[in-house]
Amino acid sequence: MRDGEVRAACPTASAASDSLPAVPTVTRATRSRRGLALLVVPALALPLAACTPDVPPAQDAADELVAALRAGDLSGVELTTQTSSDPQTQLTEVLAPLLEASGAEEAGVELEKVSVDDDGDDAGERATATLAWTWDLGGDAEWTYLTSAELAYDEGTDGSDEQGAWSVAWTPAILAPELEGGERLAVSRVQADRADILDGAGQPIVTAREVWRLGIDKTRVGADAWESSAVALAELVTEGGTAMDPAAYAQKVAGAGDKAFVEAITVRQEAPVVDVAAATGIPGVVAVEDTMELAPTSTFARPVLGRAGDATAEIVEESEGRVVAGDVTGLSGLQRQYDEQLAGTPGVVVTAETQDGEPRELYRQEAEPGTPLQTTLDVGLQERAERVLADQEPASAIVAVRPSTGEVLAAASGPGSEGYNTALLGKYAPGSTFKVVDALAFARAGIAPDTTVSCPETITVGGRRFANVPEYPASATGDVAFRTAFAHSCNTAMIGQHDTVSQQQLHDAAADLGLGVESALGAPAFFGNVPTDADATQHAASLIGQDRIEVSPLTMATVAASVAAGHRVAPVLVQPVAAEGEGGEEAAEAADGGASAAASPAAASGDASASAGASDDPDAAVSASASPVPESRLTEDEAATLRDLMHAVVTDGSASALQDVPGIVGAKTGTAQYGADGAQQHTWMIAIAGDLAVAVFVETGERGSTTSGPLMHEFLTAS
Repeated sequence: MRDGEVRAACPTASAASDSLPAVPTVTRATRSRRGLALLVVPALALPLAACTPDVPPAQDAADELVAALRAGDLSGVELTTQTSSDPQTQLTEVLAPLLEASGAEEAGVELEKVSVDDDGDDAGERATATLAWTWDLGGDAEWTYLTSAELAYDEGTDGSDEQGAWSVAWTPAILAPELEGGERLAVSRVQADRADILDGAGQPIVTAREVWRLGIDKTRVGADAWESSAVALAELVTEGGTAMDPAAYAQKVAGAGDKAFVEAITVRQEAPVVDVAAATGIPGVVAVEDTMELAPTSTFARPVLGRAGDATAEIVEESEGRVVAGDVTGLSGLQRQYDEQLAGTPGVVVTAETQDGEPRELYRQEAEPGTPLQTTLDVGLQERAERVLADQEPASAIVAVRPSTGEVLAAASGPGSEGYNTALLGKYAPGSTFKVVDALAFARAGIAPDTTVSCPETITVGGRRFANVPEYPASATGDVAFRTAFAHSCNTAMIGQHDTVSQQQLHDAAADLGLGVESALGAPAFFGNVPTDADATQHAASLIGQDRIEVSPLTMATVAASVAAGHRVAPVLVQPVAAEGEGGEEAAEAADGGASAAASPAAASGDASASAGASDDPDAAVSASASPVPESRLTEDEAATLRDLMHAVVTDGSASALQDVPGIVGAKTGTAQYGADGAQQHTWMIAIAGDLAVAVFVETGERGSTTSGPLMHEFLTAS
């Protein structure tokens, strides 16, 4: 065999006449006549007998074949077959799964080479086309292979003036390696192992846990009992605490196929919320064993972690091919935000299959498991925060930050939040907890803890009358030390400094403490807002944490953490993934630090369990700032002054209930009126204890000291 075109190897007529005696012209004829003509050709002319100048290049025929395969239409190609199978049907059916899997509009096939056979009586009239196929099956899955097609030249009918033509000997092996008649291709997606979400110690929070899928197998009960069984199962599920409409489920069962399994609920094997034994006693009900990516409990950091499940049509469409129907994908929270990292890369298997035989594997790309997501949270503290909030009917939250590192150790939203991520995304007026910001701005204006300030019963600014809370102690009114006014949370003393500190200075002091400054948290969050412009009344209201000032519980925990640390703290919830080969030692040390650093309010070396968190709204405020973060001017001396003032709130003021908390440094209460008539209050408390900064928030309560205070005490003292 030789590569190239047969005509290129044949001398031209003029070239032959220069070196050889004249010979009779060999015209296109039957092979028997050509053989007879060859008998009378002189010996020197024999090399020319193998060349047929009229034979068109095999390359042209091979190009036509490739173009036809690419377009999926063989109608313009001369084919010879040895079976009754229709080549066009085979082409369509064989390539359809590959086209669908690759998302391509045409087959990825190129002509690798054409080799013409120059041996034998029909030299130059046989050729082999080598075809190079490439299928992009997603991710790193690229299936490439070579096949070959045999071509033969037919001279045509004796005496015809028409030129002969090349034909292709059709076989399914042209389409895929060693493919035989009756075989069809199947492309299977192999789901990668979804990675775990880890706690601050590197231990799994969300991981594969054993579950039962409870539902009705319609093949195991007669049609006359489908409705009664469905109703009985739905009622049992409702008794377990998960509301389920019996009529709707019965209708779903009735509408499914006669051999369908119609799932009602999935429950954890370790702590099922349904009596599984009773359920399987209902005719037709079965419990199918399975695993699901789950947190320790059904409520554990749910608004933060989110959940994973079968991909929705919307997610499939938005993924641009990364996710397909049937994939398990993140549906909300961190699970959705970091889905690409957690999901890994699916694998692909291509098999040749017949109706009866075993599938024959032609190609495999192994799935690559996902990469675990490292959070900073502590399971023990997260569970404790959720227990503390369990009885709160209004929306509520507890956020705990480790000041020394900025790690968010707990981000709990109470049941009254109804699944919303109040801890990270809530937007509320901070009330008197904002007076920590006031104190920093005042200190820069020369007002020290011992400076005398006036705390009258009321004060009017811009035509608006402001007063202290009804329970404000009379003993702390009049001319008092700023420390006393701060400890008892005197509104009028703060507002009285409206000409001393500008709105811009308030904004700057807030930013120096982390309020209004975005960080690379790793999850959607609201970082707070302090306007820089305000009229006299608005500025006065700002000094008591009202008007247009907004914060989240995360914001106020960050403010407390900055006071504790002596510099602005940038909170972090999700640790970035270190580049391969980089930061190995540092990453290991960080993981160790997450396990051994203080999780206890009492000291800087408490026990750390693990925890997790993230948002339920992927479109919420992003966690990494797109603009430069302003430099903080907070000094350790300023922070020490703030800690001194917050300590006075515990020893002499509105947070005296925390005096027995081990390692307590200081606190600040807050109450912010809201509603049309201002009759309702948001209640707050922030506190520093050991290497822990905590914010407790309740959307509707009495006072920061009486509603949020007891929750803070329980959180800081519970084991």
